[in-house]
Amino acid sequence: MPTTLDATTALTANRLGLAAIVVFAALTPSLLMTAPVVAAQLASQLALSPAQIGQLFSAELGAMSLATVPAWFWLRRVAPRRAALLAALLFIAGNIASATVASYPPLLVLRFLTALGGGSLMILCMASAANLPNPSRVYGLWLLGQLVLGALGLALLPGLFARHGLSACYLSLAALALLALPLTRAFPASLLTQQQAADAPLHKGKALLGLAAVLCFYLSLSGVWTFIGAIAQASGIDSNASGRVLALATLMGILGAALATGLGARLPRNTLLVLGFAVMGGSILALRGQLPLARFALAAMAFKLMWTFVLPLVLATLADLDRSGRLMNAINLMIGAGLAAGPAIAGHMLQATGSAGSSLLAGAAMSLLALLLILCCRASGRTLH
Repeated sequence: MPTTLDATTALTANRLGLAAIVVFAALTPSLLMTAPVVAAQLASQLALSPAQIGQLFSAELGAMSLATVPAWFWLRRVAPRRAALLAALLFIAGNIASATVASYPPLLVLRFLTALGGGSLMILCMASAANLPNPSRVYGLWLLGQLVLGALGLALLPGLFARHGLSACYLSLAALALLALPLTRAFPASLLTQQQAADAPLHKGKALLGLAAVLCFYLSLSGVWTFIGAIAQASGIDSNASGRVLALATLMGILGAALATGLGARLPRNTLLVLGFAVMGGSILALRGQLPLARFALAAMAFKLMWTFVLPLVLATLADLDRSGRLMNAINLMIGAGLAAGPAIAGHMLQATGSAGSSLLAGAAMSLLALLLILCCRASGRTLH
């Protein structure tokens, strides 16, 4: 009976922990996931210039990435539950305060501080996911929550903005985080159990390969997706038609994360990684040249489907290397660096050559390099799921 009770207690704790990971991982980047409609509202309501809007989102993304730096200190010193509570309170307070300001300088500072809290929560979510059973399924749900909430935000925010203005976005985030606050107790008491502490230490060479893989993956992803609308326009595809294609691609992204959740532990991960990256690279190459609408639609939807499919598998592979949270903390920084640098590099290449051909070749090459690096850093000597 005690064994049965212990198993039931562990199962309940895992489910609550999974709920905390999915909910907080969905909430913290939601403003970035709904950037198009939020940017339009910032321009119309606060009369911000494009440069100011860009700086605002850059500050938010930068702060979420820079949360890695203080996390090097507190990950081993502060209990995850306490850290989650403090980060969530900062996220809530920052969003409430953001709803009360109507000028650019204080809003910039508040969004930076709020994103520091959000980034800290994201680090805790990624590190905690590494300690749950079947990490490929957990990271699939981690991504799925972000995509679903982002899609809901894009659909609902325009109506809320029309009725209540920009504050509706910030207050909604604060309210949702406040409702989720009890879930901070579902984070683990410690990121490293005694058994895991007794395991072999982190292999630094493989960890560096994994970090490089994540950087290459996000360089490819962000460099291609940022300019996919411009690629359609250069081929003479109507903006309304390309908009419908990209809306369908968003649904394909949700499907990709759901597939990773369902298939991640049922089929060999190496096989899924190779297939996923092969289709992703092929879809990038299919975007080259003069595109008919059908080819553009297939390539865009395949690209979105596959990057959301392979990302949970990549993160699960890296979770097998380290359960302490150190590697996932560094990965958070690589994600931010890739998201920031990818569009800049692709934009310079596009401007220099006058077409997207070279940047797409570079994107396909980066995806291939990411695959090779992630296969090289697979942990050995243990059963992987």
